[in-house]
Amino acid sequence: MISKESLLRGIYATGFEKPSAIQQRAIIPAIKGYDVIAQAQSGTGKTATFAISILQQLEIELKETQALVLAPTRELAQQIQKVILALGDYMGATCHACIGGTNVRNEMQKLQAEAPHIVVGTPGRVFDMLNRRYLSPKWIKMFVLDEADEMLSRGFKDQIYEIFQKLSTNIQVVLLSATMPTDVLEVTKKFMRDPIRILVKKEELTLEGIKQFYINVEREEWKLDTLCDLYETLTITQAVIFLNTRRKVDWLTEKMHARDFTVSALHGDMDQKERDVIMREFRSGSSRVLITTDLLARGIDVQQVSLVINYDLPTNRENYIHRSR
Repeated sequence: MISKESLLRGIYATGFEKPSAIQQRAIIPAIKGYDVIAQAQSGTGKTATFAISILQQLEIELKETQALVLAPTRELAQQIQKVILALGDYMGATCHACIGGTNVRNEMQKLQAEAPHIVVGTPGRVFDMLNRRYLSPKWIKMFVLDEADEMLSRGFKDQIYEIFQKLSTNIQVVLLSATMPTDVLEVTKKFMRDPIRILVKKEELTLEGIKQFYINVEREEWKLDTLCDLYETLTITQAVIFLNTRRKVDWLTEKMHARDFTVSALHGDMDQKERDVIMREFRSGSSRVLITTDLLARGIDVQQVSLVINYDLPTNRENYIHRSR
């Protein structure tokens, strides 16, 4: 079903060999133009699923925005953009990340001057650009909502509904969600036409190839000393340390700095420029240890990370998998 040779080259160059369960079941219906609901968590290959579907349908010669992807966080939007650009590299596909915290005027100029084939963004900024008519819906034929449950739980429902109102009524919709709460089902009923439903079972989610271990720390106040001992004894390329709150991220960063450990911190209270600088340093390897929250677990994909530490245990199984991947 993937007929574009340049797209196949991009897929192989990115290192994809065997399609995952969701890719086997969702790519063909999505390429054929069907609405698709895929219940799948992170780590199942869902980003490549919709990226390949978009790229196969893209008219490269048409210099207009033809696909729109929404994501709950800026970091995830940027991560999706990287995947699309990597897969579409040999096609010459263009993709722009339309996210809050960046210069609005620059965004307007970029969208008007270049009209990227694909726009990936967060609901607030995407709606703003559509509303101001800097992002044209005229040629958009595919609309992807990634991690729909996460977006709706963050209060983006009104913006998502308003974005739908600005798009063509016969647009193809692909919705991906780890869970199917009532508000997600409402979106599927209201805006999707006879969607094909694909369920990726929890048992198909694995952490194969990842060595897992735990340290039994009997008291919360002993965790810091244990972490410092780990830091000194393990040989690591790069590490991510996860905590459950922003306040605790700041607290641990301060404690580690006080003990002369070099660490970086990242959470949602920081402005976009600061977040971008920290992520750039971490991706380049100039920063080796990143302390962060679950908000950013979905947007961090750094190949050199050899250790993930759950300083706080995540609240559910899915977040544990998000963190570990």
